[in-house]
Amino acid sequence: MSTEEKSAAPRSLAEALRVRDDVSLAALLRSRPDLITPVPTDLTQLATRAGTRASVVRALERLDRFALQTAEALAVAPDPASYGELLGLMAGDEEDPAVAAALPRAAALLREQALVWGADDRLRLVRTARELLAPSPQHPSPTGLGPTVREATAGMSPGRIQEILAAVGLPSTHDSVSAVSALGALFADRRRMAALLAGLPAESREVLDRLVWGPPYGQVTHDPAAHLRALLDRGLLLPTAPGTVVLPREVALHLRAGRAHRAPEPVPPPVEAAATHRPQVVDATAAGQALAALATVDELLKEWDEGGPSVLRAGGLSVRDLKRTAVALDVPEPVAAFWVELAYGAGLIASDGEADERYAATPAYDEWRELPPAERWARLAGTWLTATRTPGVVGGRDAKDRTLSALGPNLDRSAAPEVRHRVLALLAGLPEGASPVAESVLARLRWERPLRGPQQQRETGTGAARDDDLRSRIARWTLSEAELLGVTGRGALAAPARALIGAPEPPRPAPADDTGEPEGPGDKLPVHHHRTPPVTAPPSPAERAAATATAARLLAPLFPEPLDHVLLQADLTAVAPGPLEQELADVLGVLADIESKGGATVYRFTPGSVRRALDAGQSAADLHAFLARHSRTPVPQPLTYLIDDVARRHGRLRVGAASAYVRCDDDATLDEILADKRAAGLGLRRLAPTVLAAQADPAALLEGLRAIGFAPAAESAAGDVLIARADSHRTPPRAAPEPVPDGPPAPDDTLLTAAIRAVRAGDLASTTPRKPGPAGEDGGGEDGTPGGTLPRTGAAETLATMQAAVLTGEALWIGYVNAEGAASQRVIAPIRVEGGFVTAYDHTADEVRTYPLHRVTGVAELADDAG
Repeated sequence: MSTEEKSAAPRSLAEALRVRDDVSLAALLRSRPDLITPVPTDLTQLATRAGTRASVVRALERLDRFALQTAEALAVAPDPASYGELLGLMAGDEEDPAVAAALPRAAALLREQALVWGADDRLRLVRTARELLAPSPQHPSPTGLGPTVREATAGMSPGRIQEILAAVGLPSTHDSVSAVSALGALFADRRRMAALLAGLPAESREVLDRLVWGPPYGQVTHDPAAHLRALLDRGLLLPTAPGTVVLPREVALHLRAGRAHRAPEPVPPPVEAAATHRPQVVDATAAGQALAALATVDELLKEWDEGGPSVLRAGGLSVRDLKRTAVALDVPEPVAAFWVELAYGAGLIASDGEADERYAATPAYDEWRELPPAERWARLAGTWLTATRTPGVVGGRDAKDRTLSALGPNLDRSAAPEVRHRVLALLAGLPEGASPVAESVLARLRWERPLRGPQQQRETGTGAARDDDLRSRIARWTLSEAELLGVTGRGALAAPARALIGAPEPPRPAPADDTGEPEGPGDKLPVHHHRTPPVTAPPSPAERAAATATAARLLAPLFPEPLDHVLLQADLTAVAPGPLEQELADVLGVLADIESKGGATVYRFTPGSVRRALDAGQSAADLHAFLARHSRTPVPQPLTYLIDDVARRHGRLRVGAASAYVRCDDDATLDEILADKRAAGLGLRRLAPTVLAAQADPAALLEGLRAIGFAPAAESAAGDVLIARADSHRTPPRAAPEPVPDGPPAPDDTLLTAAIRAVRAGDLASTTPRKPGPAGEDGGGEDGTPGGTLPRTGAAETLATMQAAVLTGEALWIGYVNAEGAASQRVIAPIRVEGGFVTAYDHTADEVRTYPLHRVTGVAELADDAG
């Protein structure tokens, strides 16, 4: 490298950032949004922030496996290292072509994210990243390498070092530094090391083979065996503590043929397709699941319509209430937790905030029910895709060993939206109609976000990954939840879901047959090799709203038209062969009990369900007319008799508040009640031939008489029959829970443009050279660059310099203190000075501004060569 090239090479990360163009800076800030929260004042502050531990850890955790392996290799390479040295550590002496082809991309990614800086001949890993990734006894490197010879011999006596030199055939030196350098050069020389190792016994080579891929530390006794003594004498094992030895890094690299990693992974593992189905079958299956999802959420909300379970003191549902909900929905408890959390995330249920706090439907539920079915589904699916609340963790334990309950606190996992979106994007990258092999999806996600820390260190050297990390669990939950919700059908991504994540809709080939059946499970698709999915990041809110509307539009034609009729049968059941119109479903849900669900819903009429409809204000004539109007079959005679019989007895007894009373025009009926032993607990006594008084409250009296077999009706203080409606309880308006973001949000283009302009302008103000003024007044260094203090000049000199600059058009460097007392330095070009104010073009803000002169601390002229 020539002298001019060396002088042009960046000497720090700040200088490396300073020569970047705006596109490169925008890529950095987009990939590491924490760097502009808040916007740094200049590039020096940006570089400082990029080197902080928290920011570097976040950046490392977002690297893919090969980029992280590249950073780990740089952490064990010399500082600085050339690209050739890095290539040797990654590709080995054999120069693996796949690694060599992928390494430029990984190096460019590390440069883009400001984790590596410098030219190809002087690559430098950011100091904080080196400290995090370099090997140490407390924090072993994922490479399995140990310390260098220089590091391992730091505390060794000079005499012992000279003994090692003599044992390996090197001449003695006059000092330990040159001795260690000579030993390190020997270990790095492939030919001489091969000769040295060839003279070792087989047992010694076995010890080296056990340590070569890590961990590099081993234990020895105070009197080691001969084969261990041979290694210690030659410095192939070096002592680090009493009874502990380490394999030097140079020796390990020779034994590894120069590779820092046992198994570099330059390309991501492919997502494999398990089976294929016709796209029409996938969409139809997903639409059926979507309809079932809407019915399940609707059923859940009806269960809680009059007030749902109580809220635990710590928040959330009790285990017992979750079990009851699961029984009511006829699903397992984890699935019930998913539906409850989904409704909560969509803002359909919330706590009512009363003294006896309970969960109930919100006013948003009534608005949601008025939407077309496709739009209702799209709202649920959009909520699921972006929610950070993760129902899969329900039943687990938090950091304080407390059980995590549904609807309770501490269920947010900020990585959930990203993982869900990425899983669906990987499915979108498969051929249309293909369902993935779940393990291949998990392997791909682990490659894109490899584990770090203790879990990664426990992985095997072959790159095998563990399945207990949170991202893998969220991915598994995503695959199962997507099928429940109708995002996928038979495991393959449906067309509405493609629109939901913003993936383009692929062209569909003509169907091969009309059977509509998928291929058999044995018909495997070819392996789906690396292909970048169309979408890799969650869309913006505006894009998400448009995508949701598109998904609803694509789903609407897949839904069957709602039916306006049912099929009444002689066994007191009604069969709905498909989804019913909302009004019909509501009335039928009150008049009959759901017996079974599926492609066709079966309703059963019972005395209790008919009484429920009469309590809701319907008359027997209304029920007969309703059934005749909506049945495609004649109304069976048993159903007519059932309605008439319940209606004839309904309301003969009247219950009101005394504590409570019962009145009936037929005193024989009251005699029958008094004589029934089952009514003893109600505390009844006769007040008049047609009136009984009770010690129980009206609600308990109603339930008690109904349990005996009567059909009493509640009445008001005026004697009118009370009509009980099922949709009587709503919470006050509640906002849906907000997702908990995973760090600062990604900046949009407008914010990036403004931030880069501000940083550039601030850097100009802090680095522009200026003419030296009186000693100590310009606050700059000897080279004329800005110092750490603001310029200081008197009011008269400030005014005179400003006026002169107006005439000459020159730019000035000023110190300014705003109304809040915050000091800053700026480069301005004065335009006008009058009335105690200066109007100037501010290069720092890139706009014309007016400043009060009394807030200008001082002024300095820029150097003639300032560019």
